Amino acid sequence: MAKSGGRQRPTLEMVAERAGVGRGTVSRVINGSSQVSPRTREAVHTAIAELGYSPNQAARTLVTRRTDTIALVVSESRDRLLADPFFADIIRGASSVLHERDLQLMLTTARGETEHKRVGEYLSGSHVDGVLLVSLHRDDPLTVLLAESGVPVVHGGRPYSPSQPAPFCVDIDNFNGARTATGHLLESGHQRVATITGPQDMNAGVERLRGYRDSMAEAGRGVDERLIVQGDFSVEGGAEAMVRLLDQGGDPDAVFVASDMMAVGAIRVLRERGLAIPGDIALVGFDDTLMAQHSDPPLTTVHQPTVKMGQEMARLLVDVAIPRTAESETVLLETHLVVRETA
Repeated sequence: MAKSGGRQRPTLEMVAERAGVGRGTVSRVINGSSQVSPRTREAVHTAIAELGYSPNQAARTLVTRRTDTIALVVSESRDRLLADPFFADIIRGASSVLHERDLQLMLTTARGETEHKRVGEYLSGSHVDGVLLVSLHRDDPLTVLLAESGVPVVHGGRPYSPSQPAPFCVDIDNFNGARTATGHLLESGHQRVATITGPQDMNAGVERLRGYRDSMAEAGRGVDERLIVQGDFSVEGGAEAMVRLLDQGGDPDAVFVASDMMAVGAIRVLRERGLAIPGDIALVGFDDTLMAQHSDPPLTTVHQPTVKMGQEMARLLVDVAIPRTAESETVLLETHLVVRETA
C-alpha cells in the first residue's frame, strides 16, 4: 500500500487518545469549560502541544456560537477613514485591548443607504460577536438594524437622535471641551469670537456648537450669527468655512474651530489672506492630533483621549455588552486645553 506523502493533520480524536481522555473532554478544555480538573486540562494542553493540534475555527464556531471576531464600523467614506487621524487612534486603542483577549478586529466603512444595508445584513448574520460603531450621522440606519438583530453594539459617541438605541456608549465631553476652548479665547481679550462648527447631523458637532454658545452666553456676549459657519471635520471643509467666515462681514478676531483638521485648512486660508496668527486672528482647535503639534504655528487645541476611547469601547463590548453583565453603561471621557502658539 502506498504511503501518503504528507503528514496527517492532528485530529480531536488523536488529542483525546494521547491525553487518555474522551473526545468530549478535549472539546470542553478547548472551549474553556470550568468543568474539567486542572490535571486533566494540563494533560490535554500537553497533548495539543505535542501533536501540534489546531482547532478548526469553523467547527468551533458552530459549537460555541462565537467567531472571536469584533467589527469596527466607521460610518464614513474610505477616503475619510484614511485621512482623519481620529480613526487611526480609535483603531489603535481598540485593537490593543482585543489583542490581549485573542480577538480579531475586522474594519469596515459604510456611507450611504446601499452600504449601510449591506454591512448591516452581514453583521446581523452571526459573522461577528459584537460591533464597535463610530462616526454616526443623523440618517445612519445601522443602530436600529443592529439593535433589531440582537448584535451587541458599543457606540463611539452618542448617536444624533435619542430615538437611536445606544445602551452602551463611550463619548467625549464635547460640550465642556468647546466651552473651555471658547472661554480661553474670551479670557484672552478677544471681542469677536467666531466658530467653525462640525457637521450638525452628528452629536459631536451639535455638542461643540452648544458649548460655544453656552460659553459666549456666560460671558454676556450676544452671538452674531455671521460668526457661526458650518464645516465637515475635513481640511478642505475647514478652508471653505474660513473663506465664508471672512467674507460674510462678521469681522472675527478669534475662531474656535471644532476639529484640528478644519483648523489646518483655516490656517492655510488665513495665510493666503495675509492675516497673522494669532496677531490678527487667534485659533483654537479640537482633537490634539499630531497635526496640531506640527502646524505652523503650532495649534492651541482641546485634547480628547481618542486612543483611550477605543480601549474603553473594546472593554465595554467584550466585558459588558457581549456577556450582558449590565443592561447599559455610558463612559464619558474628559478633555483638557493644550495651549500652544495660535491662541
